[in-house]
Amino acid sequence: MTQRNGTPAEFKPEMVTAIIDTREQLPVDLDPLQSVVRTLDLADYSWVGGEHIYRIERKSLTDLLACVGRERERFDRECERLRAYETRCIVVESTWPELEAGGWRSLITPKQAIGSCLGWAAMGIPIIMAGDHERAGRYIARLFFISARRRWRESRQLVAAVQGSVTA
Repeated sequence: MTQRNGTPAEFKPEMVTAIIDTREQLPVDLDPLQSVVRTLDLADYSWVGGEHIYRIERKSLTDLLACVGRERERFDRECERLRAYETRCIVVESTWPELEAGGWRSLITPKQAIGSCLGWAAMGIPIIMAGDHERAGRYIARLFFISARRRWRESRQLVAAVQGSVTA
């Protein structure tokens, strides 16, 4: 169903096209969103039309531990750049209790892993603990749908306001 001006009456997930970075090793399933593979200058995911505003970095537990340890300087620089985006987050395929328990094969301690995540959150980068790869995909798809729908509603309100001022 469309409105008189040709815009859809409601916004649906299928109207969002997610961007998956070409370097993403194990992309998540973003269904029901559309998706394309493109090179992003930063992070793993964005969406068409929102590239200048939205970025999501996805981390498996192994990736996260590397970012806390041997890749720390590189990842801290990436986090600094990520702060330039209005909406940004790190989606981790783990849980806080899993970080607290440790049990992985790494020199990184649970205290270091949790402290790093909280430090990035203190920088203004939300940390979303998704639990696993499948849930990470659902969360990323939902985040993009919510943000794209918000932009769509804002643009509709702007068009309605302009049309109202033109006819007045």
